[in-house]
Amino acid sequence: MGSISDPPLLTNFTQLLRSCPTTSSSSSSPIQNADMAAPRECELPVIDLGGLSSECEEERQSCAAAMCRASAEWGFFQVVNHGISSELLGEMRREQVKLFETPFESKVRSALLDYSYRWGTPTATSPAQFSWSEAFHVPLAKISDLSCYGQFISLRGVLMEFAAAMSRLARTLAGVLAENLGHHRGRSAFDETCHESTCFLRLNRYPVCPLSTEMFGLVPHTDSDFLTILYQDQVGGLQLLKDSRWVAVKPNRDALIVNIGDLLQAWSNDVYKSVEHKVTTNEKVERYSVAFFLCPSYDSLIGSFREPSVYRKFTFGEYRKQIQEDVRRNGQKVGLPRFRLQTST
Repeated sequence: MGSISDPPLLTNFTQLLRSCPTTSSSSSSPIQNADMAAPRECELPVIDLGGLSSECEEERQSCAAAMCRASAEWGFFQVVNHGISSELLGEMRREQVKLFETPFESKVRSALLDYSYRWGTPTATSPAQFSWSEAFHVPLAKISDLSCYGQFISLRGVLMEFAAAMSRLARTLAGVLAENLGHHRGRSAFDETCHESTCFLRLNRYPVCPLSTEMFGLVPHTDSDFLTILYQDQVGGLQLLKDSRWVAVKPNRDALIVNIGDLLQAWSNDVYKSVEHKVTTNEKVERYSVAFFLCPSYDSLIGSFREPSVYRKFTFGEYRKQIQEDVRRNGQKVGLPRFRLQTST
């Protein structure tokens, strides 16, 4: 049984199931054409960021090289000694839990976090496009706004400190990845283009799911940004595609997870990989996470760091508009393939 804080996910999913005539009645799983074997569990590459501040040039270069190698081979890596205290992370989690325990009707109708509450997948046209989750999707520019918090005023200070720390970390990591490819401006390039109005935090909750564990907590997707940093609990459920097979990410209590987004893949000319990932549900325990997304201004031009380019130049605004159009038409994102240049053979 769900609580009064839970969104009506089961009702919504059941209606979608009934309205989709192509869905087989013999299968309750939204996953289609997937490898149904249990995915193997993996531990992502772990990067000790203490190496970046080492007095030894060799250690600094080794740390940067490991990060770049993981970005090219996995599209994902973990960071430890990242500079965000366990106390702040713990406060963030406690405030997040209190926020999501608010009755569903209050979350939907209130002005909490700039009316940013979302649940399920309104654009889904089939069960395979449905996410069993809820979230607050908050632009950084709104985080200091007192009117966004109502009774949750204690959340404001924690969220401001957390967002600032994640933003600094994201820009540092993106700068290292850029410098490794020979970009002379490194971090400053992201400082100039990534604004509070387009960078955002997403506070996620994945309620207990009474359906199959094959149900999506978050449907397979790539991130439409430069870089994402994820703070997750120990429940697990994050999976990513590695060598065309899904692998389950083993939670690491001391680490934050970093993944490459579409924009950095395009900018790096496919050197760094924006990898498809998803979240599965849990039949017994809910899951929490917070993601920070490093995004440029909408008029920022995304072009390859060197020629010949794999992709045509495009703005972030153009990219978002194309994604929204594809989702409206097909129920799902297409992403970078829309912008790949055709090469003659």
